[in-house]
Formats: sequence, structure tokens, C-alpha cells
Amino acid sequence: MPLSMVKQGEANVIRKVGGREDTRRFLENLGFTAGGLVTVVSEIGGNMIVNVRDSRVAIGKDMANKIIV
Repeated sequence: MPLSMVKQGEANVIRKVGGREDTRRFLENLGFTAGGLVTVVSEIGGNMIVNVRDSRVAIGKDMANKIIV
């Protein structure tokens, strides 16, 4: 399921990062790699703040839809 559908506070394992090559590379540089843990901290208006690799990252819903957990 896409990261945008995950409940707040749940830790999930990233299964796949989709999208075009440049989008995948951008997300991987932020720390979204297959096998990594990601936790949704908050969601406001479709935008999400997530914990990934001991960092907090803000991403939009369109990017969250490309991350499969």
C-alpha cells in the first residue's frame, strides 16, 4: 500500500520506491530506500511529515503515493 494510506504513528518497512528515475533518485537521497523503516509523524492537508533514517522529512501526497510499504 502507498505511504499516503498509512496511519499516523505506525512504523512500516519500505517495499519499493516507484516513479520516474529522477523521482526515485530524489526519494532515495532523502533516505527512502527499500528495506528501510518509515513512520508517519503527522499529516496535514495531504502533506506528510515522516521519520526516515533518524530524520524528519516533509513530503507531498504525490511523493507519498510513490513509496510502497
